[in-house]
Amino acid sequence: MPDLPRSTAKPVRPRAPSRPLLPAPVYPLISLAVLIGLWQAAIVLFEIPDYLLPRPGAVFDALVQGFATGSLWPHIGATLAEALTGYGLGCGLAILFGALLAESRTFERFCYPVFLGLQAMPKVALGPIILVWFGFGMASKVVLVALVCFFPLFVNTVNGIKRTDPELLDACRAFCASRAYLLLHVKLPAAAGDIFSGLQIGVSLALIGAVVGEFLSAQRGLGYLIASASVSMSLATMFAGVALLAVIGLTGSLLMRRLHRRVVFWEGAARGERV
Repeated sequence: MPDLPRSTAKPVRPRAPSRPLLPAPVYPLISLAVLIGLWQAAIVLFEIPDYLLPRPGAVFDALVQGFATGSLWPHIGATLAEALTGYGLGCGLAILFGALLAESRTFERFCYPVFLGLQAMPKVALGPIILVWFGFGMASKVVLVALVCFFPLFVNTVNGIKRTDPELLDACRAFCASRAYLLLHVKLPAAAGDIFSGLQIGVSLALIGAVVGEFLSAQRGLGYLIASASVSMSLATMFAGVALLAVIGLTGSLLMRRLHRRVVFWEGAARGERV
């Protein structure tokens, strides 16, 4: 039997992923520096007055002075307390009701239209009603934050549980797994990625709800600081408050993303296997 011609082509080896030239935190810092430089250049080039757009140095001075005198700490603490309390309350109720609705057809038929109607309502419009019901203190801000954080996580929880692999559920039922076992050990872990996506969205929404509540009525908080600075036309203080909100939101999102990777570790393992 004649010998078959051998292929002279060399096997293609997978290319190793290129290593970044700089550490990961450096890249957003470069973008921030470029943005601040463009901000300063636009003020100088177009001769924008300070009462329309403050200089970055003025905003930095307002931050330094606020931290040095201690005037910013009560506002930061109040906003964080309102956002974290409302965030925990809203997210806990969202996971609870999302699991109930995904598990019970009767509950879904009775309550799902009600949840859709509440979701369609603009939460800012409910602000005055919440103030009348819960007063002008911290409770009204917590309720507003909980309402804002509830619906994204609620929808993600329902969709994640309903997308559980039916073959996996049938395999567990073949071993006489109970309904509670399926929910706690199969459906919720399968929906963990969607749940953490809703939790990450809720971080920024919690700050929005807290600031809106402080705009309506408050004596402390970053929203109150921005509103009071607008009365005196202190744009540097207003920009300082907005910058603090951005830093708090970014920190919360990064922490939630890291928690997502630590808790839902099997998603990273599956992604590595596909690669």
